[in-house]
Amino acid sequence: MSESKKSPLDELHRENGGRMVDFAGWSMPVMFKSILEEHKAVREEVGIFDISHMGQLFVEGEGAGEWLDRMLTNNVASLGDGEGQYTFLLNERGGVIDDLIIYRVSATSYFLVVNASCLEQDVAWLGQHLPEELTLRDESEKMAGMAVQGPKSADVFSRVLGGRTLPTRNGVDILKEDGQEILVCRTGYTGEDGFEFFCRQADAERWWREFQDAGAVPCGLGARDTLRLEKCYPLNGSDLSPERTPLEAGLGFFVDLKKDDFVGRDVLAEQKEEGLTERLAAILYDGKGSPPRPGYPVVDEEGNQVGTLTSGALSPSLGQGIALAYLPVELAKVGTPLAVEVRGRKVSAKVVKKPFVR
Repeated sequence: MSESKKSPLDELHRENGGRMVDFAGWSMPVMFKSILEEHKAVREEVGIFDISHMGQLFVEGEGAGEWLDRMLTNNVASLGDGEGQYTFLLNERGGVIDDLIIYRVSATSYFLVVNASCLEQDVAWLGQHLPEELTLRDESEKMAGMAVQGPKSADVFSRVLGGRTLPTRNGVDILKEDGQEILVCRTGYTGEDGFEFFCRQADAERWWREFQDAGAVPCGLGARDTLRLEKCYPLNGSDLSPERTPLEAGLGFFVDLKKDDFVGRDVLAEQKEEGLTERLAAILYDGKGSPPRPGYPVVDEEGNQVGTLTSGALSPSLGQGIALAYLPVELAKVGTPLAVEVRGRKVSAKVVKKPFVR
């Protein structure tokens, strides 16, 4: 087994008391003080996460936007300079290789932030389809990233960056600080306002300390998971997979079937026309029980297994178990009574409207 990669912020995390775990081949902090405290900090004030494990790609050249429009599900052609969008990279069966965010830097330059566990596959898949006139640069080994999230994130940014304001939602700005280029993206994975900040690895500790000194609470993967799950944001490799389409995941909003062609389009168009057989549903415990976890069976009122949890946790905001699972469409309707099997015991639950927390 190969040794986990270390973030450029690894020593700082250990200095801050981070409890380190392996995640997607990286040694990352799962928490610093507690998941509950970190979750609350992001919902009510501001927290900071290390996202250096994520991949940073650049696609450049004349016609880059047109090519990316054929590779991704959302409408890349609709983007103006400095704008971004959530989208999917699909295989030819319409399954999800990766979910990512693409930003248009200029008409000939696009910035893609991709999942750590998908980076090699993304680069290989894009490279396999890349026209000769375009270039694909993987800058992941050179860059560090951090996500500052929460209602006070704009204030923290302004204090650290000398009164600067953030780009508009889903937007990207490229700044020069001390002669070094920084990318600031008004995006996140928590459901709160915030930004993602990408810089060269040598500068990572300096920026993290400045954001922390300005009030951002260090947060780990545990709070990141409960925050995103409360908002029903999918986790690639769990809620999304090469065997599932964005339509089954309930994310058709990010698929533009009006486009003439993109990889996987015909499969999705046919699926939409014929109707889905399964859909990713939000499941809420009716009462108390051990926290739901991925892999737990979901059963109907007769005790028949009808699905398996893809994500699950105790919601800090609700104090109840919350989960996601693919269910037959007739059972994925809001209000459907179900149960989650937790170590042989059935915990009463029901399908609810997404997201769990508004």
